[in-house]
Amino acid sequence: MNILVTNDDGILAPGVALLADVCREVATVTVVAPDREQSGTSHSLTLHRPLRPARRPDGAWQVDGTPTDCVMLAVQALIPERPDFVFSGVNHGPNMGEDVLYSGTVAAAMEAVTLDVPGIAISFSGSQPEMLGTYRHLLVELVRRITRVPRFPEQMLLNINLPAVPASEVLGIRVTKLGSRFFSESLTRMTDPWGREIFWIGGGTITWTGTENSDHLAVAEGYISVTPLHMDLTNYSLLETVKGWALEG
Repeated sequence: MNILVTNDDGILAPGVALLADVCREVATVTVVAPDREQSGTSHSLTLHRPLRPARRPDGAWQVDGTPTDCVMLAVQALIPERPDFVFSGVNHGPNMGEDVLYSGTVAAAMEAVTLDVPGIAISFSGSQPEMLGTYRHLLVELVRRITRVPRFPEQMLLNINLPAVPASEVLGIRVTKLGSRFFSESLTRMTDPWGREIFWIGGGTITWTGTENSDHLAVAEGYISVTPLHMDLTNYSLLETVKGWALEG
């Protein structure tokens, strides 16, 4: 079995090293990751300059591009044998609710699915690398379970979030749906040294909503959240409604 490991925090992030080490327990692993932080790049591609992948002394590849670039290059050019799975992460910070629309971690798993390879995104809701390190054994078991699935449904990826507690305090695994996140005051207006107006995006106050089986509630209660996501964004229940708007010729 061959597994491709990537991330959006960059090739030197502790999370990608942990995930690669975990995946080596069940398969041959190749790491192809960005050469720097690429958080928030979503499913973007580098189109206006060439990419220059570089082989590192440990055999991993670093790419001067996005997580999506990394998966595309890995599957189509860098790896001699097509991977059986693509694992993306472990991201430093959660990817729940609307995060999946912005996340480079989730986008890498999405790109795998577009290339007909099962994609799995894993994120850690905490910020302490030493706490993330306690998840090694648990992640090995989780990866074993996932890689034993005979065949993933088409157009599906898994979005996994680990709670911000030591692995010994995890209460279990819940299969969840996406919650919804609202940012308040996440735009900061500033002035640069020349008096020009600039803006920082980020921070602010987060308000979560969602039903009892939402991802953010599971994680807040100490469970690992596993959310199956589908690439087809069509709202089939509204097809007939929109047809009624007489938009067809």
